[in-house]
Amino acid sequence: MTRVSATRVSDVPRVVGSHRWNAGRIARIVVMVVIAAAFLLPIIGFIALAFGSQENIESGASGFLNLGGMSWENIVYSWNQITGFGPGNGGLFQQWMINSAIVSVGGAALALVAAIPAGYAFARLRFRFRKAFLIATLLAMVMPNTVLVIPIFLEVNAINAVGQLWPVAVIMGFYPFGVYLSYIHFMTTMPHELVEAARIDGLSELRTFFEIALPISKQAIALVAFFSFVANWTNFFLPLALLTSSQQNKTISIGIQELIGASPLFNATVAAGLDVKLYLPQLALATVISMVPLLAMFIGAQRFLVRGQTIGAVKG
Repeated sequence: MTRVSATRVSDVPRVVGSHRWNAGRIARIVVMVVIAAAFLLPIIGFIALAFGSQENIESGASGFLNLGGMSWENIVYSWNQITGFGPGNGGLFQQWMINSAIVSVGGAALALVAAIPAGYAFARLRFRFRKAFLIATLLAMVMPNTVLVIPIFLEVNAINAVGQLWPVAVIMGFYPFGVYLSYIHFMTTMPHELVEAARIDGLSELRTFFEIALPISKQAIALVAFFSFVANWTNFFLPLALLTSSQQNKTISIGIQELIGASPLFNATVAAGLDVKLYLPQLALATVISMVPLLAMFIGAQRFLVRGQTIGAVKG
């Protein structure tokens, strides 16, 4: 029986698929190349635009995907224009980036503090109205942010905090998706017997959470932090409602909108009164720089994101 089983195992092909070139394989590769090109070419053209000059773009000398006329001098000039935007000596762009970092990191930290314990409580504790709270979490998760903006604005305005950063960071700490992700993590990757053994050994619920649950939750913590940071950094409606009254306290998501509105290409009347003129290369460079923190966050969390893809896939 042992020999038969071994033979059957050895007969199983270790590599799925064929290395032979045939019409089906060529068609799949062509489709993948076309799809990849549809996504990559606009990105390449947009990044190349940041290295170009407005004169080349207007004259048509920038070439295919704006790859012609790229130079380091162009990007230095565009950077000086962006950093010079604003009253006095400028500096609004840098301030908006700092503001985005403050509310995004602060909101992600608060989301972690709230979401991980809440997910553990939903998954491993039994208390009254547990299912009702869980359903409310799911409803809050699927509710559009635009629906909540007006009630939130009224509440923040009631405490005279409109235009300040801290209410935005606190509200961004409300992250129902993080609670749901933590709930799925503790339900699927933390054996129920492990919690029972900790209770039998005399550990309190708090010690069970901090000494047993947290050490095996690095992937869930990384995932919640990553998704929360990305959601906070790209959030547009909440900063638009709460921070537009203070130009110094705007975030980069609405700051990019202001840069576009101040460009002679889109609003010649507003741009006529400004010392700094922003054209397509400057707007492209500002947008690319605003995405750098997201790219850095993705690269840093990539290892956890790949492993975290299986959260919820296997139970036990």
